[in-house]
Amino acid sequence: MAFFINLLFTVIELAGGIYTNSIAIISDAVHDFGDSFSLGLSWYFEKLSKKKRTPSYSFGYKRFSILAALINATILLVGSAFIIYKATERLFNPEEVNAEGMLILAILGVVFNGIAFLRLSKGDSMNERVIRLHFIEDILGWVAVLIGSIVLQFWTIPVLDPILSIGISGYILFNAFRNLKGTLKILLQAVPDDKKMDEINEILLSFKEINNVHDLHVWGLNETYTILTVHLIVAPEKTISELAHIKESIKLRLSNYGIEHATIEFETADEKCNLENC
Repeated sequence: MAFFINLLFTVIELAGGIYTNSIAIISDAVHDFGDSFSLGLSWYFEKLSKKKRTPSYSFGYKRFSILAALINATILLVGSAFIIYKATERLFNPEEVNAEGMLILAILGVVFNGIAFLRLSKGDSMNERVIRLHFIEDILGWVAVLIGSIVLQFWTIPVLDPILSIGISGYILFNAFRNLKGTLKILLQAVPDDKKMDEINEILLSFKEINNVHDLHVWGLNETYTILTVHLIVAPEKTISELAHIKESIKLRLSNYGIEHATIEFETADEKCNLENC
């Protein structure tokens, strides 16, 4: 629904931008074309990310949602940089715009993007959050255009149009970069921001059966699914059943800490670990 709403409005917006001679509206139309592509891609990848594991994808398809977020953020970055470049040219050579047409389009922009935002308001994946951010930015952008069009009704300030365009695109550029950074952290298997390695290490050592901890790794398969692998040193006399009980207790504690998938390997103090950085 959000995809079709956005695509319909983009066509209206492009025609209106050409009619009103507004670089701010044309720039937002180009941005919205990117949004439409992103939405369609996100729609497909979000559905794909719900698929279960297969022999080829043993963790399932969860990261396809992150892939869509990466593409979306990149489109926003490139599109916003291009619009700033074109608006800067208009800044030094301002042209008259149709203020009445801008006002009508601004009202439509707030309504269309507001409806699309509401359709996505309950999503919790990074992909959905990035798309939701697109619409928040669009709504704010159209509010700015609305204010600008009202000002132009009373004063002839043609330079205001490219200034609005640069301001909107600059704000989008900043947030797109921030989202791209967060997406890349997941793809590069960085420790999630809300997971503190020292705290997790302390949790593991709080079990009296654990003598030492090493080769601890924590990363996110996506923004909600966190994975942990670790080697734990225990006394050599521990039986298989005792180790199984310890493992289940640790996994329960870690799940309460937001870790959904934990792989635990037990070792004795005399056992040599050949993994790097042990």
